[in-house]
Amino acid sequence: MPNLKRILEIIWVVLVILTIFAYLLGYLKYVNASLVAVLLVTTFIKGQLIIDYFMGLKDVKLKYRLIPTLWLGVVISLIAVAYYLPVTS
Repeated sequence: MPNLKRILEIIWVVLVILTIFAYLLGYLKYVNASLVAVLLVTTFIKGQLIIDYFMGLKDVKLKYRLIPTLWLGVVISLIAVAYYLPVTS
């Protein structure tokens, strides 16, 4: 079993890669509706990795893990609703 330091290093690299991916999509201005959905999913994955490993909630009771996970889900859902709602004037 790999030690915790090695696991955290791997997760940190995954977080950096996902962040660079999101940055490059924005920088290249290559964003459409389906890529926004992909970005929101990767943002949720990044947030869940932070909740589990860097906040140390991976091995606690489910009710304590659900609080930040539900918060993250609500925030990302509200961003999705705001993005996908048609703008009328």
